Amino acid sequence: MDLEQLTREASPWLDASGPHSDLVLSTRVRLARNLVGVPFTHRARDEQLVSVLGAVERAAEGAAAFQRGGLLKMHELTPIDRQFLVERHLVSHELSDGARPRGLYVATGERLSIMVNEEDHLRLQALCSGFQLAEAWALAEHADEELEGALEYAFSDELGYLTACPTNVGTGMRASVLIHLPALVLTKQIDKVLKSIVQVGLAVRGLYGEGSQVMGNLFQISNQTTLGHSEQESVESLDRVSRQILDYEERARDVLMRDAKGQIEDKVWRAYGSLRYGRSMTSEEVINLCSAIRLGVALGFAGLPPLKALNELLVLTQPAHLTRRAGRELDAPERNVLRADLVRSHLERANYETGEGSRG
Repeated sequence: MDLEQLTREASPWLDASGPHSDLVLSTRVRLARNLVGVPFTHRARDEQLVSVLGAVERAAEGAAAFQRGGLLKMHELTPIDRQFLVERHLVSHELSDGARPRGLYVATGERLSIMVNEEDHLRLQALCSGFQLAEAWALAEHADEELEGALEYAFSDELGYLTACPTNVGTGMRASVLIHLPALVLTKQIDKVLKSIVQVGLAVRGLYGEGSQVMGNLFQISNQTTLGHSEQESVESLDRVSRQILDYEERARDVLMRDAKGQIEDKVWRAYGSLRYGRSMTSEEVINLCSAIRLGVALGFAGLPPLKALNELLVLTQPAHLTRRAGRELDAPERNVLRADLVRSHLERANYETGEGSRG
C-alpha cells in the first residue's frame, strides 16, 4: 500500500458515480468480528494482538476480494500518516493512536478495508459511492465469507457474533449513509427530521462518525440495533428511512427554489467565488463552501464544478493530506494558503475537464 499515491488522489468512492449522488456522498457497511481464543482487544496482551495482525494479513492475502491490497501497521506510521488515514475515512481515531499493535488492511481502490485490533479484532468495511446500501452489504458479505474461510470467528448460536461492545452483538453490522441536507437546515426543519430518525432507532453523527461534529450540512445516519435483527432487515430499515429523508430534502429544495430562489443563487455563487478565488482558507471553510455549491449543482445551476471535484476537496484539503503533499510540517497559516492554492487548481482542472474552463 503506497501512501504517496493516496496523497495525490482522492478516494474512488468519492467519485459521485452512485445513485442519488447529489444527495448521498457515500454508503458504508461495517462488520465487527473477533477471533476465537483471543481476548477482546482491550483485554489482550500485545503479543496476542500481533498474532491477530498476522492471522488477518494472511487471510486477506488469500482472499480474492483483497487482491493486490496491503497491511499498514499503525505503530510503524508517523502521527501525520495515521491522521491522513482518518481523513480518508479508512480508520477511526481510536485505531490511529499508534499505541498498540494495530493495523489497516486496504484493498485496491479503498472500497474494502479491515481495521485490525480496534475495539474488535476485525472491523471489515465496504464503501460505495452514492446511495448503495444493498451493494455495500453484498460487497462486505462476500469479503466476510472469504475471510471466514481462513479465520475462526467468535460466534454464539444464541447471540450471534460476539463483540467487545454489547450493542454490536448479533450481526455485528453497522450500515450508514452520508447524506447532504442543506435545504432542511435552511428551512429549519432539520431538528424535527433528526428527532424522528432517533425515534425509529437510528443514530445521527457527523462527517467522521461517532464523536465528530456536523460540518457542511453532512449527516451520517446509521442503524443502532444489531441483536435480534438480520442483516437484511437492518439494511432494508435504513434504506426505507433514508429514502424518506431524501424525499424531505428534495421537497425542501423545491420550497427554496419557489420562495427564495434569489437568495439561494446569491449564496451559491458567493460560495463559488470564495472557493475559486480565495487565497487563504481553513478546512471547515472549504467544507461549508462546498456544501453551498453542492446545493447549486443539485438544483441545476450551470457553470459550477462537478460533484466529483467537490467531494474530492472534502478529503484532499484536510490538514494531514496537505502536510504530506508539502513534504514537511506546516503551521496553520501555511496550511491555509496551500489549501486555497490546491482548491483553485483543483477547480480549474475540473472546469476544463467538463468544458467549463472558458467560463471561469
